[in-house]
Amino acid sequence: MIESVSLPVTGMKCGGCESNVTNKLKAIDGVIGIKASSKDNEINIEFDNETTSLEMIKDVIVEAGFTLVE
Repeated sequence: MIESVSLPVTGMKCGGCESNVTNKLKAIDGVIGIKASSKDNEINIEFDNETTSLEMIKDVIVEAGFTLVE
């Protein structure tokens, strides 16, 4: 089933940060679409929750050096 989430993050300062996290998220099987915005401090992700999990996505964001705002 396809799921869409918006995750507030801190630490993205520029387009390079957006590209970095986008490329890391694209490597996850099941991720369909990503829009990372340093201006809005947000990452919008569309993914197949039968292939990947939100937890895996969150782990990749943190491993990329960004902080999720809960």
